[in-house]
Amino acid sequence: MKLGSDTLAAHLARQLLPAYLVSGDEPLLLGEAADAIRRAARAAGVTDRVVYFAERGFDWNSLRTESQSLSLFAEKRILEVKMPSGKPGDGASVLQELVEQPAPDRLLLVLSGQLDRTALNSGWVKAFEQHGGWVSVWPVDIAKLPGWVNERMKRQGLVPESAAAELLAQRVEGNLLAAQQEIDKLALLCGPGPVDAQTLENNVAKSARYDVYKLPDAALRGDGDRALRILGGLQAEGEEPTLVLWVLASTLRSLWNAARGLPLPAWPRPPAALPDAVRRLKLPLIAQLVGEAAAVDRAIKGRGPGDPWDGLARLVAQLSGLRLLPLAG
Repeated sequence: MKLGSDTLAAHLARQLLPAYLVSGDEPLLLGEAADAIRRAARAAGVTDRVVYFAERGFDWNSLRTESQSLSLFAEKRILEVKMPSGKPGDGASVLQELVEQPAPDRLLLVLSGQLDRTALNSGWVKAFEQHGGWVSVWPVDIAKLPGWVNERMKRQGLVPESAAAELLAQRVEGNLLAAQQEIDKLALLCGPGPVDAQTLENNVAKSARYDVYKLPDAALRGDGDRALRILGGLQAEGEEPTLVLWVLASTLRSLWNAARGLPLPAWPRPPAALPDAVRRLKLPLIAQLVGEAAAVDRAIKGRGPGDPWDGLARLVAQLSGLRLLPLAG
């Protein structure tokens, strides 16, 4: 059964399946989904829990043995497997077996990072989908983040003005865990009731987590303000311009290939906004941007003029569709 983080609670109120897979790269939502399953299990009399960390060299047979062992006191038990890589390797057959042939007094809970295409088509994931529950957790879209913040604040008894929700969403830049921590702090400091932008400004830290891989997606969507804000945050946090340029250059290669109908690279994964950008940007401009990326590379290596961060800002602005004044001659 496929489930979402927003439908999990209603599902657990109706039934508890013998196996769950929770996958995704959003720590807050992943943790909340796992907590909800654990609470439902406790309510159903599953009182014990054994946690495994499926890292390199993990003995998957130990998990199989535990699933088959009989408890002296007939305790129901959660077998929780933390698998950040999303790749069980030799353990895939063990997971599939435990899902398809569940032990009556065991509940299997697997917590995984985001699954790649190979995993999505694997037998062990399909086993969770067919015989258990698969909760796929996705980050909140940046456009929907103010609404998410607004709803979370209301859960804490806060009544935010729209400007306050917008400000907090902008401050945390997609970091849901930081957003929830700030909401918890606001509830503690201010108590239930209205929250305006000034109150939030006075009590919330700048908790943005600037992710270099979010930069090209913002630029390709034509959101120049956000793209430049991310770039400025990366610079302020001490990120190396070499990495930023590599991510942008990879994006430009994908953009060039897509515009010419050529195959896209398998990694890094092209941004989701690539098709929109292909319709918006023309080949001559893409070629120009490739040239500007090369100029930034020379500046980083000390073989060309200019500040690398200024060059990156121009590159990001033009990729976003912003019009720039010509450089002074």
